[in-house]
Amino acid sequence: MRRRTFLAVPAMGAAATATLLTGRADPHIFRHTDGYYYCTATVPEYDRIILRRTSTLQGLAGASESVIWRRHAGGDMGAHIWAPEIHFINGKWYIYFAAGRSNDVWRIRMWVLENSADAFTGTWTEKGRIVTHADTFSLDATTFAYNGTRYLAWAQQDPTIGNNSSLFLAPMSNPWTISGTPARLSVPTLSWETKGHKVNEAPSVLIRNGRVFLTYSASATDSNYCMGMLTAPVTANLMNPASWSKRQQPVFRSNAATSQYGPGHNSFTVSEDGQSDILVYHDRSYRDISGDPLGDPNRRTRIQKLYWNADGTPNFGIPVPDGVTPYRFRSYNFPDRYIRQVSFRGRIDADMTNLAESQFRMVTGLAGSGTVSLESTSNPGYYLRNRNYEIWLDKSDGTTGFKNGASFTRRAGQADPATATDRADATFHLE
Repeated sequence: MRRRTFLAVPAMGAAATATLLTGRADPHIFRHTDGYYYCTATVPEYDRIILRRTSTLQGLAGASESVIWRRHAGGDMGAHIWAPEIHFINGKWYIYFAAGRSNDVWRIRMWVLENSADAFTGTWTEKGRIVTHADTFSLDATTFAYNGTRYLAWAQQDPTIGNNSSLFLAPMSNPWTISGTPARLSVPTLSWETKGHKVNEAPSVLIRNGRVFLTYSASATDSNYCMGMLTAPVTANLMNPASWSKRQQPVFRSNAATSQYGPGHNSFTVSEDGQSDILVYHDRSYRDISGDPLGDPNRRTRIQKLYWNADGTPNFGIPVPDGVTPYRFRSYNFPDRYIRQVSFRGRIDADMTNLAESQFRMVTGLAGSGTVSLESTSNPGYYLRNRNYEIWLDKSDGTTGFKNGASFTRRAGQADPATATDRADATFHLE
């Protein structure tokens, strides 16, 4: 059996971790043209808007945090400061957020701040409330531009239906004003959208491969919270609800094997090298919550690489375990094929729609001495190992034989002193 060697080209750097910030929900990370990542999120006190800035995604974990705005002492914007998003539009900074009224905390509406200077040192001016078609519960505003038009997407209670919130879209005449009649794109009707509450909220948009992908979150904010997706062709009229198709199953949901629960309220950013899309979301590391989930302060901001299927659709995989982020090992010789495990056997296959089967955490080798071991993402505690000159995925039993069989030497790509074909067969890219 040939020795396998690896050529590393990771998207987020070696030993990157998925969990960036504790106690920060509804995360939004925006990469500006100045090369910095700007990160804001909901704080568990629901009383202020915070901002961090660093040149790397992992750097956000240790970056200083500034309070750029606090809730009002009374009246509108006096309670439940939720889900801020930061955007740079026409040379100015804007933050979209939701807020309740001090004497009616569930009177949630959408508001906008503007800053024409530095996001940290400039003055944030209140531009007012985003007025929509109805004066009802509304939140989670996000904005994107396409084909010369800027749009606002958001969640709002529709009094004609009676659910908690549906998804709406409208063009904008300026960064704080919508124009025309909003289009209702999605109503929570599927079983996974209505657990605890009937919710479609937290839209986020990614435009790739000739399509507009709009992700959203559904159900109550406990372990039932999950992500769905709408898709429209880029040639379609985005304001026509018929242009959008809804996935009938969640694209991202709780995973007991990795101890990740309630993943959702996502945004998207890009890796430092600009080559990879990054999924940003929050979740919890435990399932059971006492009382109202909104009173639980332990949602965390997490990131992981977003992969793409051969048909050009995003593959979210599963929320990865805590610790170092996993990689896929792509064959040098057959670029459409990856190392994977199927029924606890190691294989190299193409068309990896079951993403987690091809994701492994590269951890310190069980045998030590400068080696690495490859731990399964979907089955933590299980490792790829050499057993009788075959590759298996087995649970560690702690024996010396297992540690040696599950430990590999990491070398530069194409390092085998054999034929050119052997060298190519024994080389993999990390991604």
